[in-house]
Amino acid sequence: MPQESPSGTRSAVGADTPAASRAPSGPELSAADAVAFAERFSSVVRNIEKAIQGKRAAVELVVLCLVAEGHLLIEDRPGVGKTTLAKALATSLETSFGRVQFTPDLLPSDVVGVTVYDRASASFTFRPGPVFNSIVLADEINRGSPKTQSALLEAMAEAQVTVDGTTYPLPLPHLVIATQNPVEHEGTYPLPDSQLDRFLMRISMGYPTRADELAILEAHGRSDALAAMGPVLSGPRLEAMIAAARSVHVAPAIKEYLVDLATVSRHHPSVWIGLSPRATLAMLRACRARAAAAGRNYVIPDDVKALAEPVMAHRLLLTPEARMQGYSAARVVADVLAQVPVPVPAGR
Repeated sequence: MPQESPSGTRSAVGADTPAASRAPSGPELSAADAVAFAERFSSVVRNIEKAIQGKRAAVELVVLCLVAEGHLLIEDRPGVGKTTLAKALATSLETSFGRVQFTPDLLPSDVVGVTVYDRASASFTFRPGPVFNSIVLADEINRGSPKTQSALLEAMAEAQVTVDGTTYPLPLPHLVIATQNPVEHEGTYPLPDSQLDRFLMRISMGYPTRADELAILEAHGRSDALAAMGPVLSGPRLEAMIAAARSVHVAPAIKEYLVDLATVSRHHPSVWIGLSPRATLAMLRACRARAAAAGRNYVIPDDVKALAEPVMAHRLLLTPEARMQGYSAARVVADVLAQVPVPVPAGR
């Protein structure tokens, strides 16, 4: 991204947004540390691009989602690289990776784990499921039943799972990358709004350009590009990046800007349910991560504008009349951005 110049026990809020309870407790991020953050961020992006050609924006968003302590929903047609993007991210990091292929007969215990009886010790033992990995790919999540989909709710919101009355913490960082095909509806179960709100971002890949598709043939035609990749970021350095993102400065005017955007969305004539406070907190975390990725230790309005659609659109529930008239959530987000005055930077 180009650098831009300035112009345990959780609280009630943290229970819904665990990252909010881990607010920066130390000094704000220094300019030098922001530059180091940007360099590490770019190294991960470049490594992922060995397997994903021509999708720089999507690659950057998935890495932003990771360092902002969120979860990602990739919604697009089959075969455009959704699963490959998730696997490329996991390959670029020294973290554990688990994949769950959602099907109608998948059970919640197949996701979170199950308690089994051990005859040898005459006791019950918990066997953790794939959700106990740092990066979890929930492939074709809308093919799972609502009961199984809901097995991820606690994990995504609180970084823990409860099985048979016992709560188990999940490893941190913890990122769920879910994929779904928005075109095919037979045999699928749409994600409820409460679960959509758990995702920090929703993105799509889109078809590649002609030149990019030729590059895909070169990269994947003879060998597996993922097999030739290796990690470029260790676990401790990733944790340091996450902590650094929490320390990015956000001016009061920017916070007011975020609140005003949420307020306007709740009163938009095409919106039935507008942005929740969780959405505002999500935008705050995402903007901090984007600023650091650009080598800045402060957030600017352009960070908010750039992330508004992937962070906000899937959280808006439109009225039936708006849907009948062909309105989209992305269009509403554009309307909201146009209505709220952009704060004038006061400098640092």
